[in-house]
Amino acid sequence: MNLPFELFVAVRYLLARRKQAFISLISFISILGVMVGVMALLIALALMTGLQGELRDRIVGSSAHVYVFKMGEGIRDPAAEVARLKRIPHVIGAAPAVIGQGLVSSGQSANAPVTIKGIDTTLEPTVTDIRRAMTAGSLDAVRQRPEGIDGIVLGKDLAQTLGVRVGDVVRLLTPEGTLSPYGLMPRTRSFKVAGIFSLGLYEFDSAYALMDLPVAERLLAKDHPDFVQLRLDDMFAAPTISADIQEALGIQYSTQDWADMNKSLFSALKLEKMAISITIGLIVMVAALNIVASLVLLVMEKHRDIAILKTMGSSAASIRHIFMLQGLIIGLVGTLLGAAGGCTLIYVLDRYRLIHVPIDVYQISYVPFTLMPLDFLAVIAAAILICFVATIYPSRQAAKLDPAQALRYQ
Repeated sequence: MNLPFELFVAVRYLLARRKQAFISLISFISILGVMVGVMALLIALALMTGLQGELRDRIVGSSAHVYVFKMGEGIRDPAAEVARLKRIPHVIGAAPAVIGQGLVSSGQSANAPVTIKGIDTTLEPTVTDIRRAMTAGSLDAVRQRPEGIDGIVLGKDLAQTLGVRVGDVVRLLTPEGTLSPYGLMPRTRSFKVAGIFSLGLYEFDSAYALMDLPVAERLLAKDHPDFVQLRLDDMFAAPTISADIQEALGIQYSTQDWADMNKSLFSALKLEKMAISITIGLIVMVAALNIVASLVLLVMEKHRDIAILKTMGSSAASIRHIFMLQGLIIGLVGTLLGAAGGCTLIYVLDRYRLIHVPIDVYQISYVPFTLMPLDFLAVIAAAILICFVATIYPSRQAAKLDPAQALRYQ
């Protein structure tokens, strides 16, 4: 197959041995710079995307998509409210719940602050992943009362802090007091550990305790649930469904969705992703400057060849295309090598979970990597575009070369 004239000359200039090996070295460094830049940018984007996705999935799995509150009298008839909310389009699960604070202690003199959540064990698995998250015991066991003691389900990290296992007894102290001859006394009650869960989110696994809804209402001195939790068939539709609920059911209903509750976290992650992309993208810019230097030196070295080509009838456009193609070849080779290396490293890092982080800081134990097709294409396109722009100045200088001046002293 015959190559176009401009491409043939560009390839020959790249592959042929030159007297000035320094130019070849700069070309190699340019390829290496583009490769490293593309690879680093792909890995950074995959890291931030994976981190966002993992946190989002764990947050949504640990909590509901939408929380519905009722002003005034509150959720007086949970069954009726659940039935009414399940008729809203895209709602696939609904469950009432009550929330409170307390202090839990074990027989080993260990204690920890705890968020008490009263749940309906039948409906709760329809809005969160709690049933799949059980690592020991049973969620349904909170309804059983062996030896007259109600059951409680603890997060994995909370259970480790207390040093308890399934079957052990813990004491729960709540600020809602009981009136006694000595005044208002904190309410204390014993519970038997019925199960242990691990939702994978440190915020929940270290601070949440679940119990049967009626038991929690009595313990927290409440006579109805605080809210109804909803799960949707599309979690990204939560803001829209929240607005629809208020329009459909009236102004006495207020809602809060998972995206709004975690807006600051995901905004920070998005900003960090953008900042990292711009910073690492400068590596590709540096590589592009190397391409400019390489082509400028090549034009200086090949000025005699350029003059001969012009005298043989080559147009200025052909000369310009030769050096543009040479720069593009450098950019394409570097980009493809970087893409291949980046994708390989991303697969290895994600597959074998090589990068571990403190779970109490980042909520997850390892860094996941997820490369989105759009991010991949954007990096490839941007790298090639930058390399192309870098070829414009040297190629125009080559096209402007005067053959008479170039050959005068030859």
